[in-house]
Amino acid sequence: MAGHQTVDDLDKRILTALQRNNRHSFADLAELVGSSAASCMRRVNKLRAEGVIVADISLVDPKALGKSLTIVVTVELDRERLDLVDDFKRAMRAAKEVTQCYMVTGDADFVLVVAVEDVDAFDVFVKTKLYTNPNVRKFRSMISLDRVKFEPRVTV
Repeated sequence: MAGHQTVDDLDKRILTALQRNNRHSFADLAELVGSSAASCMRRVNKLRAEGVIVADISLVDPKALGKSLTIVVTVELDRERLDLVDDFKRAMRAAKEVTQCYMVTGDADFVLVVAVEDVDAFDVFVKTKLYTNPNVRKFRSMISLDRVKFEPRVTV
């Protein structure tokens, strides 16, 4: 994972364009950002090597794969020992239903975003991943009614 990297204005324009669509050819990218294809290729490769660009992925509509239910879950752990926190993190990384997991400050210790087919699938997740974890003190779930905004990008 990259720390704070120094990026100039051209890098920022490249990152903005790639976050909108990372399938541009270097020639198209160069035209969009006002540079040459060779320069864009060098800079993109450097941004990848430095860990500024961490992945090139395709975003998939969960509903297209039958995952029509999104639930935001707050989790409070019983004990905050480092080994138990690490165990919970590992379990959430391994849980295929969990699409996002954040360790947070405040009333909860973690916030999860869970994508499943239906309430029955969420019930299975809760029973197998949360109730069975002896360090989970309590959790609260909020079913998403409408995804109002979803922008998996960073403003540059």
